[in-house]
Amino acid sequence: MSQTASILVIDDEPQIRKFLRISLASQGYKVLEAATGGDGLAQAALSRPDLVVLDLGLPDMDGQQVLRDLREWSPVPVLVLSVRASEAQKVEALDGGANDYVTKPFGIQEFLARVRALLRQAPAGEANPGPLSLGPLSIDLALRRITLAGVEVALTRKEYALLAQLARHPGRVITQQQLLRDIWGPSHVDDSHYLRIVIGHVRQKLGDDPAAPRFIVTEPGVGYRLMGGEAG
Repeated sequence: MSQTASILVIDDEPQIRKFLRISLASQGYKVLEAATGGDGLAQAALSRPDLVVLDLGLPDMDGQQVLRDLREWSPVPVLVLSVRASEAQKVEALDGGANDYVTKPFGIQEFLARVRALLRQAPAGEANPGPLSLGPLSIDLALRRITLAGVEVALTRKEYALLAQLARHPGRVITQQQLLRDIWGPSHVDDSHYLRIVIGHVRQKLGDDPAAPRFIVTEPGVGYRLMGGEAG
């Protein structure tokens, strides 16, 4: 990864953003900034940065939620930068998909070394996929937008999370246990009735007949798969 890499800083403190902007720019990086979680997610989708620096204490939503939302569609390396120093917070962030965790206050040289390390680990030239098209159904994970025949489909958080998980692996069977673990948590891997209910709601909203599916196929006793589609 060259030092022309772009880095998105999501932090609501103007002085921290200014400090990081100056420090990162001095190393040749392009710096993008966001003061809220919502703006950060939008910039991540539109600008496709090479690295995200994420504060957890944001005014509109918790940084842990920003991380979870980002991980639904992007593999971009994330460096959490937070005053929260408890082991529980660090574990939650790392389990939620963060690549590294630095507590404030921090030394800038160590921070820059961690940035370099994460950029070295990042897959070269990996682009986030465009919308997935399955006939009339379009699934855009970056914009969190599902459309059917050009009309946006309103899904609940759980319904969206389920469809997004299937859309990340089109044509591949995802087991019931994996879906339950990823969407409801490890303590719910045996609660298959949750999954059946949500699958039923998603199918209903997509007009998908389980007896003759166009989109979601049941693999009896195993799990579900989304019909293979084309990335836009």
